[in-house]
Amino acid sequence: MARAPRPMVAVATMLLVAMVGATRADAATPAGGTVSSASPKAAWNAGPFAVPNATATAGNVVCNQVTVCDDYTLTVDVPAGYDAGNDLKIKVGWANSAADFDVYLLDSAGTEIAQAASSADPEVLVVPPVAGKYTVRVVPFNPLGESYSATAELVAKPAPPTPGPTGATSFTNYAAPGTLPRAHSAGEPSIGVNWKTGKAMYQAYNDTYRVTFDDTANPATATWENKSARPPACTAVTSLDPILFTDHDTGRTFESQLAGKASLTCFTDDDGETWTPSQGGGINSGVDHQTIGGGRYSANGVGGTPLYSNAVYYCSQDIADALCSTSRDGGLTFGPAIPMYTLLDCGGLHGHVKVAPNDGTVYVPNKGCGGNQAVAVSSDNGLTWQVRKVPTSLPGGSDPAVGIGADGTAYFGYQNADGHPHVAVSHDQGKTWESDQDVGAAMGIKNSVFPTMVAGDGNRAAFAFIGTPTGGNYQDATNFKGEWHLYVTVTYDGGKTWSLTDATPTDPVQKGSICTGGTTCGTDRNLLDFMDVQTDKQGRVLVGYADGCTGACATGGAQNFDALATIARQSGGKSLFASYDAQFLPDLQVSAVNPQVSRNGNSTLTATVLNAGRATAQGVTVRFTTPDGFSATSAPVDLLPGQSAQVSVAWPTKGLHGSQTVTATADPDNKIEESNESNNVASVTVRLPK
Repeated sequence: MARAPRPMVAVATMLLVAMVGATRADAATPAGGTVSSASPKAAWNAGPFAVPNATATAGNVVCNQVTVCDDYTLTVDVPAGYDAGNDLKIKVGWANSAADFDVYLLDSAGTEIAQAASSADPEVLVVPPVAGKYTVRVVPFNPLGESYSATAELVAKPAPPTPGPTGATSFTNYAAPGTLPRAHSAGEPSIGVNWKTGKAMYQAYNDTYRVTFDDTANPATATWENKSARPPACTAVTSLDPILFTDHDTGRTFESQLAGKASLTCFTDDDGETWTPSQGGGINSGVDHQTIGGGRYSANGVGGTPLYSNAVYYCSQDIADALCSTSRDGGLTFGPAIPMYTLLDCGGLHGHVKVAPNDGTVYVPNKGCGGNQAVAVSSDNGLTWQVRKVPTSLPGGSDPAVGIGADGTAYFGYQNADGHPHVAVSHDQGKTWESDQDVGAAMGIKNSVFPTMVAGDGNRAAFAFIGTPTGGNYQDATNFKGEWHLYVTVTYDGGKTWSLTDATPTDPVQKGSICTGGTTCGTDRNLLDFMDVQTDKQGRVLVGYADGCTGACATGGAQNFDALATIARQSGGKSLFASYDAQFLPDLQVSAVNPQVSRNGNSTLTATVLNAGRATAQGVTVRFTTPDGFSATSAPVDLLPGQSAQVSVAWPTKGLHGSQTVTATADPDNKIEESNESNNVASVTVRLPK
């Protein structure tokens, strides 16, 4: 949580040089340009720059003779509506990736409308092209004597695939009770699920909560308990970047608190009843943004020991690189920290480590590796690493996430440069990627933060994020007015189609801006930097998040910048494991058909329809038919699991005589996915009077 936006090298020394009379570096050449549909590209360059401008770390960029900024005047000359099919893409790059420049886009009034202030090289901005005069401000955050080259280009938006259906899943939200001491201080949570006991473990700051779900109730209930690790078993009393990981196969949960070049880590084998201290991480680990994960060993590297069946990985960033160490004794001790990449390859900040369940391949995602996002991949248990880019991606402002299916299919969930949520799929350990698509398009999501990913079967995965249909600069605390919700999108066909669900449809997670700029943020960093998603043994999706809009805020009041510990747990829809689908789907049955015959011919057909499944069925209809061609469909009803209802239609029987067979079919158009599609029909024979 104390994370700096990105590492800097020798800043203090360079600022001292500036104060004793360093001269202004060359300004942009040319000083301005125009892009239009007839001439869609403009280019410029500037430099070299010797003096860093790190004023953004204090909140706002300051431009003067000491802390230099470089401005380029950009005119966008396009007709109204041009932005419907096109983007304005601004790219600023430099030769030495260890250097760092930031990019800001200002409108004619000087108001910031977009920024790319990560550690990526190049920095890329993608915004709607609206006619007007703009300033592209390039700030030498840590220039190392580099020059930069820049382009502004009008590009056609790629044709998106057809969005999948919405609402394939449903969720119930469980907030931590106020009796927990810091239930409202749960920014950047992580979550784990012990597949042996079914318990969920939720981590934020120094607090570890154990959550037990009771599925005998409908909806399920949740019991929250404080099972935090405390001295003397674990020595962390303050928190810098907490993280939790549960090895669902073994049931061991790790809780880590950042402590400089290592971490204060401990683990539990009984869901928090007792804790054991750990070395924390490998010797010479990084100073920031740690992650812990684990899984089976790869056959390509040094294997484990009899002390623990799976490998455990501790990864973190340092000043000029990011490193990962391996434990072969269940997290008691770790080997030396080995670089995954340097700043010549990627920016320092990375997402959370994941291990493929089929072959032990290790993945660590990164939001900025050159002009793309990427994964660092190890196929030999952390001994060597390769950076593999997602070529269809552009660097974003939130750490990406990766989920690995049972057959090794990798799903890369990320915030693209335009703020939209995307997922790409790889079947060869990240060497190639396919099916990259905007998974928020079905609900018009324009901005997203905190992407997090989990997979089950090879062709099933879930991607969770905080999103809003409001476009624009979501980090503008003064002017951004979007309303954010928790969204979960799922695929059951290997990423070809995705079904998006608003998991908090009546309760915003945040109103207004959300800052992802680290320690440069103001009060709108209440949610901090990430959230987490996992699956239980039955394939339910569980999202651990912090609710930033509670109380009066949730019912129409002003944003209150809360951070309430909350879990969104799947309560309907297919599981991420096909073998458990029946547990999460409705099952419609017609249990009785009752004709009420009237001598005047104004008869009625009534049926009792039952939901014998374990999920709510919405919009249930029953169609009544007879052999003479009569057909009528009842009004729709919603049925909770175990609930039944009577539905009726008018049946005109005037002129009919003899025996009539009436057939009632629940869900006649097969619109509702059920655990059993073969038991929806019932019939009865009735004799009509002469």
